[in-house]
Amino acid sequence: MSYPLEAGGLGDYPMKVGSMLLTMVDPNPGFEKAYNRWYERDHYYAGCMVGPHQMSGSRWVAPRALKDLRWPAGDTTVANPTDAGSYVAIYWIEAGKHAEWNQWGQDTVAWLYSNNRGFPERRHAHTNMFDFISAANRDADGVPVDVALDSAYDGIFAVWFDARDGHNARSVAATLESNGLCAALMADSSIEIVSSWQPVANPAADQPMDLGTPAGGPERLVQVVFVRGDVTAAIDRMHTYTDAVAAAGLADVHLVAPFFRTIVGTDTYVDQLW
Repeated sequence: MSYPLEAGGLGDYPMKVGSMLLTMVDPNPGFEKAYNRWYERDHYYAGCMVGPHQMSGSRWVAPRALKDLRWPAGDTTVANPTDAGSYVAIYWIEAGKHAEWNQWGQDTVAWLYSNNRGFPERRHAHTNMFDFISAANRDADGVPVDVALDSAYDGIFAVWFDARDGHNARSVAATLESNGLCAALMADSSIEIVSSWQPVANPAADQPMDLGTPAGGPERLVQVVFVRGDVTAAIDRMHTYTDAVAAAGLADVHLVAPFFRTIVGTDTYVDQLW
């Protein structure tokens, strides 16, 4: 493949994200450090990153102070209870390669568990796979969503909506980008990317553990919002945004959850989860 010299070689590149694995998990009390080290030093790589067409990954954490900022309070559609899910790991899978990656993942998880490489002292709050819909950027030449997990963002919001009657995930995402709500969320702020996703049509079956709440159907819109700096400074903006989505009659929000990026190689936050 060649790139247009008349544009200084700055073309559109073939590596694109096509789907996402998002896994939101709690270690059992008393096993916080053991879980963090197992996931970071073994499972993150052996269970995900060494897989075919696995583009990138990242880990995020919600200590007690961030869990207390989640909304809407008492909604258990995604996190049950609302503060379930201390850690989130997110992975990008190359476009057009989901089926191949998914088969590898099912085979590998079975092998790891049969060889005592699992970690039973944990509980999945919400672990599912999602197809990429689109991404909105704050900046005209901003970070492409395809490399966002490698761009060292300081925080994210993970947001779950269900489209109202007459809408689905794709139509809501398109409307939010065309009607200016995504742009207003990001304008003059630390929020750089709003990425949109919907559950894959055929999720993996026969997993060796309970994966928590269901992914949802074509009505379910998941947005991963990437933030520079302190994610808590963007809380008011996110409230305004989700209130506007509901007021426009587009969707109901089921969970807005802020997370910090984990500090890889350390046990930072393991004593702050509860």
